[in-house]
Amino acid sequence: MVRRLPVPPTALRQDFTASLVVFLVALPLCVGVAVASGVPAELGLVTGIVGGLVTGLLPGSSLQVSGPAAGLTVLVYEAVTEFGLPTLGALVFAAGVLQLAMGALRLGRWFRAISLSVVQGMLAGIGLVLIAGQLYALAGAKAPGRGPANLAGLPGLASDTAGDATALAAAAVGGSTVLLLVVWRRLPARVRAVPAPLAAVALATAVTVLADLPVGRIRVSGLLKVVRPPGTGQFADLAGAAALGTVLAFALIASAESLFSAAAVDRLHDGPRTDFDRELIAQGAGNAVCGLLGALPMTAVIVRSAANVQAGARTKASRVLHGGWLLLLTAFLPQVLGAIPVAALAGVLVHAGAKLIPLKSLLPLWRSHRGEALVLAATAVAILVTNLFEGVLAGLLLAVLKSAWDTSHLHTEVTEVPATDNGPAGAAPTILVRLSGNATFLRLPRLLETLESLPAGRPIEVDLAGVRHLDHACRSALQDWVERHNADGRRTVRMPAPV
Repeated sequence: MVRRLPVPPTALRQDFTASLVVFLVALPLCVGVAVASGVPAELGLVTGIVGGLVTGLLPGSSLQVSGPAAGLTVLVYEAVTEFGLPTLGALVFAAGVLQLAMGALRLGRWFRAISLSVVQGMLAGIGLVLIAGQLYALAGAKAPGRGPANLAGLPGLASDTAGDATALAAAAVGGSTVLLLVVWRRLPARVRAVPAPLAAVALATAVTVLADLPVGRIRVSGLLKVVRPPGTGQFADLAGAAALGTVLAFALIASAESLFSAAAVDRLHDGPRTDFDRELIAQGAGNAVCGLLGALPMTAVIVRSAANVQAGARTKASRVLHGGWLLLLTAFLPQVLGAIPVAALAGVLVHAGAKLIPLKSLLPLWRSHRGEALVLAATAVAILVTNLFEGVLAGLLLAVLKSAWDTSHLHTEVTEVPATDNGPAGAAPTILVRLSGNATFLRLPRLLETLESLPAGRPIEVDLAGVRHLDHACRSALQDWVERHNADGRRTVRMPAPV
């Protein structure tokens, strides 16, 4: 039996300090994600509390922090719009159970096999949808619909805002929040000790209250009023294909984001590495609890996790404590939340959405791997035009097709072999066609074009010795071509039987 050494007092002090930092970072994000998802602000805090007190206690990754994430905002909003808020809990619970099953089956490691371009495209698409939608909230307006409609309505939003004093006030609050977040990293180190989202929201709230600006505020009802466990009717709604697709999307995207975050956090510290299967179980348990409480789905969030590591956290105590601070605030100081302007939270999410778009790495990626850049861009556009689930599926399909194209290299060499001395006098040289590589249906058009261009009536020999893989489509096409060219009985084409 291995004896665990006691945690030194210095580590406990570091965890306590780190928990406060994570709490300050998580507070505006929890509220902002909830508001952007179309649910009460308290439900975002409930998810943050569960992420600390439930997922934070379970094994997996010791330092990453879980809570509601901007990456699921679009999907949650669509789910609430289509199925209603009461059914959200059932969807999240089912997604959590699916994550538990995937963790028990040790499928966590397979999430590393997802194309990086698809992941980056997914995040970029989420960022675009988030920006397009939250620009309306930033100006105190309501978004007209989904991504394309929101983009098309931006010119009208600008003209409407310019002629409305209330909208201008909201835009000033939201725009100032974004500006402060952008310049925060350039301020002195003493100032940057305060988390940027907290400072931006706190300053916007103070200005709004002191100046009594006519902008929308967060509506607060209290935890007991918003926590509504799903009933039998809500679980019955899961029988539909659309609901099952949403559950699958919740589970896959939340799992992928959490495990990608875990891999990134592991690179930030020298402590124990993440057990991906256990982390998947921890995330599933957290989402199951969130579902029973009717709250938002959770993922591990890289922003809070990085803040936790950078603040000097040593054990999981820091993330558990951060959940406790969120619970105390929501239970005893809900009036603080009611003073926060919606435009400020929209500004935080616009900034978060912009950070999801890999603008700096897109041009180098285009120069070195154009195919990967196209997959990234196509995934982002597909998410913007359709929805998150269909966009990711389209990106995965493109990534698979690109991988198949890249691996199906087929080299075709056509040469002439002089007739042997034993052959008939004046015999024409034999045309030798050497094939090497992987012969798949993707290369079939070019292969057939080469074969059809060979002169008729000449002896032809096809050499397949260098072919590593010959799929059914190419096998059948080659056999048909041989039969056609030997139909006159002269058998001008010789080809070994495909392996």
